[in-house]
Amino acid sequence: MLKITAFNGSARRDGNTAILLNTVLAELMGRGFETELVQLAGKPLRGCTACRGCFENKDKKCVQPDDGLNGYLEKMEASAGILIGSPTYFADVSSDTKALIERAGYVSMANGGLFRRKAGAAVVAVRRGGAVHAFDTINHFFTISQMMIPGSNYWNVGVGRAIGEVESDIEGMATMKVLGENMAWLLSKLHGLPEKI
Repeated sequence: MLKITAFNGSARRDGNTAILLNTVLAELMGRGFETELVQLAGKPLRGCTACRGCFENKDKKCVQPDDGLNGYLEKMEASAGILIGSPTYFADVSSDTKALIERAGYVSMANGGLFRRKAGAAVVAVRRGGAVHAFDTINHFFTISQMMIPGSNYWNVGVGRAIGEVESDIEGMATMKVLGENMAWLLSKLHGLPEKI
């Protein structure tokens, strides 16, 4: 069974970003995929120090004292699809999301492209502005990692401020469902599986 792992880069464990990601995961689970949601909130994840130790060791790990990243890398490598979700902070992704993508991306490059030809999709929660920039930031990680990006019927953005408010964004929630359908279709094509519509 193919696995899809979603990473929630929000400081709120079960806030709007998690709600959006779980909506996508529900569509995938309903089509026979194994899913997991990883919450980065409260973890000590920090940014890349540019030490290039991963390029020296080439062991698929970050050499910094482990703050959870190596476990995330294992999950990403074992997954056929990766979802990364972030709230919009100052018109971009959260610092936890940025730390995940820069360090995972660097380790991947150091080891010949660990995520090459996996499916990847960005999910963004926003109160008002900056969501498209945050969406682009995550997609830049996917494209430089040689990943395949499924689309939806709109950008993968949900609008809401208070926890749960995103569920009132009818268009945003529908966009997440279509994203789940399209990610399932893409993974089925990439892996020669029968489609479960």
